[in-house]
Amino acid sequence: MRTTVLVIGGGATGVGVARDLALRGVDVTLVERGPLAAGTTGRSHGVLHSGARYAEADPDDAAACLAENRILREVAPACVRETGGYFLQLDGDDPDYFERKRRACADLGMGATVLDGDELRDRVPAASPAVSRALAVPDAVISPARLVVANAVDAREAGATIHTGAPVESISVDDGRVRSVEVGGDLDATVEAAAVVNATGPWAERCARLAGVSVPMRPTRGVMVAVENPGVDAVLNRCRPPADGDIVVPRPDEVVLGTTSVAVDDPDDFERSAAEVERTVSECAAMCPAVADAPTVRTYWGVRPLYAPDDPDDARAISRGFALLDHAADGAEGLYTVVGGKLTTYRRMAEATADRVCDRLGVSATCRTADRPLPGHDDPDRLDDLVGEFGVDAPADGVGEGTPR
Repeated sequence: MRTTVLVIGGGATGVGVARDLALRGVDVTLVERGPLAAGTTGRSHGVLHSGARYAEADPDDAAACLAENRILREVAPACVRETGGYFLQLDGDDPDYFERKRRACADLGMGATVLDGDELRDRVPAASPAVSRALAVPDAVISPARLVVANAVDAREAGATIHTGAPVESISVDDGRVRSVEVGGDLDATVEAAAVVNATGPWAERCARLAGVSVPMRPTRGVMVAVENPGVDAVLNRCRPPADGDIVVPRPDEVVLGTTSVAVDDPDDFERSAAEVERTVSECAAMCPAVADAPTVRTYWGVRPLYAPDDPDDARAISRGFALLDHAADGAEGLYTVVGGKLTTYRRMAEATADRVCDRLGVSATCRTADRPLPGHDDPDRLDDLVGEFGVDAPADGVGEGTPR
């Protein structure tokens, strides 16, 4: 079979690329080895970042988060819960770090507000008595499952073809160009394409290797523990350098506690440490004591798609920005890899990728995704029906056959 662009990977970035290209009139096919969202996307904690988390360490990435946060509120409100968020300074936490965070947020034009501990507990009664002050920021909670299917539906309605249960088995490169991709599973076909986009997240290194090129990755695992909600209705972040158990994310009947960061060799096969689960709950309980005794609903693990050409010793030091790699100089013209980033910035990653691919193809149409509402943008029930239709696997939303109980 033939297509102009083949997108490999059915997470938020992959379906975002397929949607963006299809809206520009490009013939695009997407293949995903499992259900949609079955990788990092469906196993995130589901925060729509304001950028405050990265403001002092990576202001460019923080600015991108803030811009995309505002866009997604406009184009996908049915995917977003307007919870707000707080960065909490506990007794003993470094007050200078809090001030650096506050100044960095102000420099971004975020409009963050400082509350004392009593003011914070008036808003979030479940917050710890040890909270001395808090920074209010425009974090929110996003549904990965709804977001992915909304993008997939818009891509399909614009002419894209989407195949799940379709693993890539090999990539043929001849005379310095990608020629075709062998896809197994339900599709079982040889796909010839003018361009191939590798949007496989933590599997990007493995996928690129099929074409004989290198993408240095440093995937890290992180645990999320969903417990019954003891009355938290805002995202709570510990205001300290990134560490285990520093975020509490509310959902209607539960809160998701996260997370850890441990390098893994294989994103399909890694240890799931009980000690990490216990540490995550314990650390999150410092911000919200009631979670320590709340019944566990489920525990799930995600793997971050960190791009690490310099391979630093500390995986937490790796930028959460994204990288777009054109493999023409590697002897695989027509192959592109988009990696890194986060759920909040998926649309921006997709736009950058589609821009590069369209430039190569001579397509002059521009991106439409920043102001085009997603299907079901005002109809969450429709999106939930589509989640069932597509068979999404997203433990973050408690849906899918792979959701642990």
